[in-house]
Amino acid sequence: MAFEPVYIVDGARSPFLKARSAPGPFAASDLAVQAGRELLLRQPFDPADLDEVIVGCAAPSPDETNIGRVIALRLGCGHKVPGWTVMRNCASGMQALDSGLMSIQTGRSDLVLAGGVDALSRAPILFTDEMVNWLAAWGKSRSLGQKLATLKTLRPKYLAPVIGLLKGLTDPVIGLSMGQTAENLAHRFHLSRQDMDHYAAQSHQRALAAQRAGAFQEIVPLVDQKGALYAEDDGIREDSTPARLAKLKPVFDKPWGNITAGNSSQVTDGAALLLLASQAAVERFRLQPLGRIMDAQWAGLDPAVMGLGPVHAATPILDRHRLALNDLDLWEINEAFAAQVLGCMAAWNDEAWCQEHLGRGALGALDPQRLNVDGGAIALGHPVGASGARIVLHLLNALRARRLKRGIAAICIGGGQGGAMLIETCDEA
Repeated sequence: MAFEPVYIVDGARSPFLKARSAPGPFAASDLAVQAGRELLLRQPFDPADLDEVIVGCAAPSPDETNIGRVIALRLGCGHKVPGWTVMRNCASGMQALDSGLMSIQTGRSDLVLAGGVDALSRAPILFTDEMVNWLAAWGKSRSLGQKLATLKTLRPKYLAPVIGLLKGLTDPVIGLSMGQTAENLAHRFHLSRQDMDHYAAQSHQRALAAQRAGAFQEIVPLVDQKGALYAEDDGIREDSTPARLAKLKPVFDKPWGNITAGNSSQVTDGAALLLLASQAAVERFRLQPLGRIMDAQWAGLDPAVMGLGPVHAATPILDRHRLALNDLDLWEINEAFAAQVLGCMAAWNDEAWCQEHLGRGALGALDPQRLNVDGGAIALGHPVGASGARIVLHLLNALRARRLKRGIAAICIGGGQGGAMLIETCDEA
């Protein structure tokens, strides 16, 4: 079935700010509003002309539960523009784009602001169940005697904090952390610690080179309430080398594992937003699109190897469009872990694996010079709700900067899923 093209008119993101064991300077909606305000100011239409605002967020704070609506209102879209929130773990931002895509394709909307955000530094610290039960008993105590009796039952261990982010990064069905699923891929495809550390160092080197060359033009600087300026991603390390990374200890499978903090994505705060438009909106507002979304695909797989989600999601797109891996000019595969990206590359090149899981022959070796050319989440960070939107936005900008045509952005998803989008630049742009 043929659909009307869906255009990417413009996009912007905040700097990605590394979490440093304390709440960051911005709430999630602050990140999205500052990036979104600059994006909308560049447009020839008013915020109230939007048909809807769709935002992906994996960990909204209790006071921003439907953060899509909060952002829409704070951006001045008015009461009549609906705003809503989607959640597909690591691909929440890409899901927001796909939701906007489908809304435009079905004729319900013509102009959509979509993307994602998370402020992971503000993920909650929770009470244990024992402490919650104790607080409930305390609330029921009325007399002084009852309160004293309840107070005697309080134990210091009840006060041990429960880190909400760690619970969120552990699969509730299989009981494995995301890092442990990456260890599974390293074991399955015989990936060495040296390979992972080399890839991680390369991510930092490419991101640093891109930063110095001004390749992250999509970034809108942030200003906090004290007037401090945040102009760039702050997780990129010039001193990240294979030799330095080799000194780090494993985090998820002690002491024998290979997944470390250095070859994993960073816990980060950030937002990324894109403007999607129908042909009618392009003509009405005389827009000059940057590109178009040509196809999208979602896939499910074993949660224990969730990192292979990009392979399961991108391969059907390749098959539908009769494309080989290296027919794409560029690829963006979100770097949840070095082992996860290397595992995807190994899976595509493994005949037995492809026959078993894809029902077809191996697709071959993906040219590493086409992949994550400006670095990825290992260097830039992975604000879970935003990453799916970031890789689509940067893929488009990287293609245009190199005068290239076509690429795929793909992402793995906690819980055993994958998402992918085929993007083309617009000649008319």
